[in-house]
Amino acid sequence: MYDILIKGGLIADGSGMPAYYGDVAIKDGKIAEVGRLDGPAERVINAEGRVVSPGFIDNHCHFDAQVTWDPLCTFSPNHGVTTVIFGNCSLGLAPVRPDGHEALAMMLSRVEAIPMESLAAGVKWDWETFPQYLDKIDERLGVNVGVMMGHSAIRQYVMGDDAREREQATPEELEAMKAIVRDGIRAGAVGLSFDRNRGHLDLLGRKIPGIVAPFEEIYDLCSALQGLSSGVLQCGSAYPHEIKEGFATKMGDISGRPVVYNQITYNQNVPNQWRDHLDIVEARVREGRQVYPVINPRPQAVRFTMKNGQIFDRLPTWQPLMLLEPAEKTAAFSDPANRAKMRSEADGIDLPPTAFGIVWDRVYVTRAALPQNVGLQGKSIAAIAAAQGKHPVDALLDLVIEEDLNTSFRNSQSGGDDGAMATMLQSPYTVIGLSDAGAHVVFEAGYGYSSIVLGHWVRDEGVLTLEEAVRKLTFMQASLYGMHDRGLLWQGMAADITIFDLATIAAEEPEEVYDLPAGMMRLAQRATGVDFTIVNGQILFENGEHSGALPGRVMRNRAYSMATV
Repeated sequence: MYDILIKGGLIADGSGMPAYYGDVAIKDGKIAEVGRLDGPAERVINAEGRVVSPGFIDNHCHFDAQVTWDPLCTFSPNHGVTTVIFGNCSLGLAPVRPDGHEALAMMLSRVEAIPMESLAAGVKWDWETFPQYLDKIDERLGVNVGVMMGHSAIRQYVMGDDAREREQATPEELEAMKAIVRDGIRAGAVGLSFDRNRGHLDLLGRKIPGIVAPFEEIYDLCSALQGLSSGVLQCGSAYPHEIKEGFATKMGDISGRPVVYNQITYNQNVPNQWRDHLDIVEARVREGRQVYPVINPRPQAVRFTMKNGQIFDRLPTWQPLMLLEPAEKTAAFSDPANRAKMRSEADGIDLPPTAFGIVWDRVYVTRAALPQNVGLQGKSIAAIAAAQGKHPVDALLDLVIEEDLNTSFRNSQSGGDDGAMATMLQSPYTVIGLSDAGAHVVFEAGYGYSSIVLGHWVRDEGVLTLEEAVRKLTFMQASLYGMHDRGLLWQGMAADITIFDLATIAAEEPEEVYDLPAGMMRLAQRATGVDFTIVNGQILFENGEHSGALPGRVMRNRAYSMATV
């Protein structure tokens, strides 16, 4: 008897081959058979009019803390995601010394905009080493999780507070970091992550350790993966260095492992850069390199308030002011000398090479805090400034001071060219991802990236075929990250399956929920048109509701599997 028999669906099996109508049988967590099937089953699912595909694999999440109190990693499985990968951009919660908890939490809180109150209330810190962290979260999971080791966490563990101040690690410290990397891979880590975003600070305004380290340290740590059978390298904000000096390519050459990096995108400040970047990517792949940029298929609009927005973190005058306490910040925003510098930088004058000015017609008021300002909602700062006869910086700061920093905004400085996005999505060398699920929880909800790919870019725009979109969301991810029993609806593979209605699948508008530890708010995003999310042969979500099952597990790599045989 089968455990589950899925009947009559349109099977997009993850391989990219044409979809076909058939049945899928599940037994003992595996796909038992695929074809035209009959026979008894404990549960029969009628999938007529639905697509049956492998479960989606989300390669760029930040559930490192949330998974310890929320084994479902909500709201990702609502959208058919069966595996999430976190520990990206050099951040993580292990390894950690007993006196280092706050340091790691402050990095995660500031960079990924997760309330510190929730981290303090929700994370129990009952681990020290990376293998201990994997074992702990493996005790109770709804979805499958793959975990990267974070360079910043490793550097902090080895060097202590010097990790944020001292650029050069000693030879002994480098060897200690490399030993942690090797041990982590052998314990089942899916890879090692780095970050080069110079604006990534902790809550005290200190640089996170991963961006203090020189490139030579990153290359040295990459060498720790030489000769290992597993491990992916990931790097945040690597794209300018890859374009200029082949940084990500060198990481791959040294390690012998695949590299996935952030990101390829359209930016109206440099409108042709994405095309030049894609040409570089295609040339590297033709040379036999496994170096892939990630593409974010979501509308690239980030919500923020002036209490903790990160849009200005690359502007030298703005950055320290944005780290002040609210009362100090309000006073600083009122200072005429500060305003003069802020106007100049926002206009793109005297900026470092990695920074651009602000395009004010792409910053909108989404919610006014005072009744008299409700009429500004939906208007850009550029339009408000023009109507008031002010510079956009003055229009912005006057409004937020009046509203005690509680005004909500939406920013979309990058993205916005559908033709560029279509070309990038269609490239066989780009990796779909960057949901950032679990991060920026007050301002955005990226859980529905797969629903957007299928609903908007497949159904509505026809940019991708159903089969190619499913391949990119499943088998391509599984192959890159070493999950060799996932990503295909083939006999003997693990039964991670999503059943959805292509005619209606969509990501719903985010809504505020107060379900984080300490009662803090985050934005939830649920799905339309996803009927079933099945993990390891068990129904996890049915029509948007959790079944109560917790069938997930840590996705440990092949190096771990070989070591435990």
